Amino acid sequence: MKNTSLAACIFAVAIAFAPCSFANKLTINEQDYFEMQGLNVTVFSDIYPDGHQTGVTVIQHGSRVAANGDLRLEISPGQWSPVPVGGKQVVDKKTQTITQTLSYPDPSKDRKGFNPIIYPDLKFTYDVKVTALEKNQFKITVDLEKPLPAEWVGKVGFNMEIFPGEFFGKSWLLDEQAGIFPQQPNGPLVNLHGEFLTAPLATGKKLIVAPDADKQRMTIESKTGALELWDGRANHNNGWYIVRGVVPADKTTAALEWVVTPHVIKNWVYEPVIQVSQLGYGAQQPKKVVIEQDKRDTKASEIKIFKLSESGKTLVKKANVEPWGNFLRYQYMTYDFSSITEPGMYQISYRDKTSHAFKIGDDVFSRHAWQPTLEYFLPVQMCHMRVNEKYRVWHGIDHQDDAIMMPLNFNHIDGYISDGSTRTSFKPGERVPGLDAGGWHDAGDYDLRVESQMGTVWLLAMMVEEFGLDHDATLIDQEKKLVEIHVADGKNDALQQIEHGLLSVLGGYKSMGRLYRGIIEPTIRQYVLLGDAMVQTDNLPYDPSLKEGEVKNGKSGTPDDRWVFTEDNPERELDAAAGLAAAARVLKTYNPQMAKDALDAAQNLYKIAVPKTTRQDVRIFALAELILATDNDAYRQELIGLQAQVVAEIDKTGWAIGRVMPSIKHEPFVAAVNAAVDSYQQQVRERAKTESPYGVPYKPNIWGAGWSVQDFGVKQYFFHKAWPQFAGTDSYVNALNFVLGVHPGNNTQSFASGVGANSATVAYGVNRADWSYIPGGVISGTALIRPDLPELKIWPFFWQQTEYVMGGGEANYMFLALAVDQLNSAPK
Repeated sequence: MKNTSLAACIFAVAIAFAPCSFANKLTINEQDYFEMQGLNVTVFSDIYPDGHQTGVTVIQHGSRVAANGDLRLEISPGQWSPVPVGGKQVVDKKTQTITQTLSYPDPSKDRKGFNPIIYPDLKFTYDVKVTALEKNQFKITVDLEKPLPAEWVGKVGFNMEIFPGEFFGKSWLLDEQAGIFPQQPNGPLVNLHGEFLTAPLATGKKLIVAPDADKQRMTIESKTGALELWDGRANHNNGWYIVRGVVPADKTTAALEWVVTPHVIKNWVYEPVIQVSQLGYGAQQPKKVVIEQDKRDTKASEIKIFKLSESGKTLVKKANVEPWGNFLRYQYMTYDFSSITEPGMYQISYRDKTSHAFKIGDDVFSRHAWQPTLEYFLPVQMCHMRVNEKYRVWHGIDHQDDAIMMPLNFNHIDGYISDGSTRTSFKPGERVPGLDAGGWHDAGDYDLRVESQMGTVWLLAMMVEEFGLDHDATLIDQEKKLVEIHVADGKNDALQQIEHGLLSVLGGYKSMGRLYRGIIEPTIRQYVLLGDAMVQTDNLPYDPSLKEGEVKNGKSGTPDDRWVFTEDNPERELDAAAGLAAAARVLKTYNPQMAKDALDAAQNLYKIAVPKTTRQDVRIFALAELILATDNDAYRQELIGLQAQVVAEIDKTGWAIGRVMPSIKHEPFVAAVNAAVDSYQQQVRERAKTESPYGVPYKPNIWGAGWSVQDFGVKQYFFHKAWPQFAGTDSYVNALNFVLGVHPGNNTQSFASGVGANSATVAYGVNRADWSYIPGGVISGTALIRPDLPELKIWPFFWQQTEYVMGGGEANYMFLALAVDQLNSAPK
């Protein structure tokens, strides 16, 4: 079909998936990356080198196998290693070349920003050029503006990172050397430029990656200096295999040149993926299966739905799927099987693929759905406690030395920044009492952010109020600082968890007269600790009068205590005020004194923060919670006075005020808000039809969209509750389905660990180095590799895909599961 016209070629593909000339050679497409059937090469299309997600990237047979191709200053860079700043990109379709200009340092990251990086005294600019050659071959060329300084010769090199998860146990060939990609990094160690690494696996000119695997086979040949094959996991657990070429002295033009030839299986087509909830559906619940296909594969085939029984599978439905259209890089089909309502277990088949088994029944979310989050994840994350589960100790008593006041004028490695004041009576380095109790570790880290604490508190309070959540599967003893998973103590676990969160937040508030920003470990070595939380510090308060390592009178000379940071942030104060007001309502009977303290703090914080805030949506959120907590008409009149702001940002305010609307009798306010909600929900319904085949917005930035989809779903629940005439249930039901497996990409795992037939059981928690998981934790989920690849790797070190989180993901998921359970069990 060499001379086939483009139109005829498209027609041939549509009806028979015939190979076409335009699809059998790497060519720059409309999205400015190289494409052919079975292979894509992107050139700095993405923005996240810290997460192995930019540079020259190879997507082979639908899977990203190599990335971050770029000049680096270290053999095996880590999270806080110097990265370049991108400049101009030139896409030349005539020569089939993409050129990216970059330079060191990046002034936006050099000792500043959320994750500050310390750059060396080195400034240089360079171009990375990628040119398509014959068929599936491309050339990488590096041109320097000027030669490297002599002291940097041998240290700067071009790194291409090879994703380990695709290659464990597969072979490699480098000239006359050969080996297997190891499961773990192995010695011996070598010292190169002060960096200790395992010795390179081999050195040569021509590397063949995975000659034993057609889907991953790739040749990298250097036309200039030698290639070095390294295992980058030796000094960073989250490292990849690295192919490296050192930039030589006195070279500028073509200082480095590689030719890369990824193998492509002839006429390869992405196999259809069946996307259906890993748990299942209520009997009357809308049910839709999504089929993801190669964009060249436009055929709408027959789908078969089977009910499972003692005799095996019984066909209950078959029909052709309906084309939905293109989304990202795929073609999508859907089929609505809502008419199937008989309780039982089912499977779906499409072509030669069969889905996992799933349940239909009104009790599908009554057990094994939200319970793992409350029974496992929240207890495991509890700070300042020993957490046991029968024979297992999840972690010992930790951080009993909390916390000392932050240093001044300091930019911490994880986004905590101080200026010239502590804003309290405490001096830098002075111990702040009341912080050695309560709180939850922030998922993949051991810090306590105030928004994480109060977000969790608010959501738990909502679950108690909205669904009457009353579940006892955990013993929590604050006096003994002991947690026993699956030991009942006669108390509502949700209320005990709310109490635990407030012990930390109110403890700091009472001591300092203000909220903390967060409590964080002082050093990188402590920050990256993976293991038992109790060993992050020595659990003894620091006494600067003692020598390093000395212990006396229950104090220690080791300065390992966590720091408490403060800030002026009226938006965070208002957000916390909302959570405190909600907690005060549900704790009235369980812990009256804490309820009073929480409400007093909420009202005081609101009073202080309102004059300083520029965010009226957060103010309105706090105001709504205070109205519900106090029934104070002054707050109600204040809300009515904010009518213009409420209406202008109805997507951000409507969900928050819905529960107070019945108590507002001001007709102009009610009418204006109702009209705004009606208009907004029309937009929501239209976007649900057109933006994605999933009925929810999928727009990830760096982190996977799971958390934002869940947040959207929770807010849509409150819209529906207050305005059922305008807002249906589809949005929050679809959000739950998205989390439970109906999401883009070929990995259809449930984002909730341990929930459903197939879930994320390799996750970025504090136990990630064990390739393990915490039941009920909820990962960030399917990320977007720009411009159009949805990706969810089975890899514990991608925080942007598999990280747990506090204050949103886990509790939003739990809320949605309870909401849909309530919907399913409602009288029909």
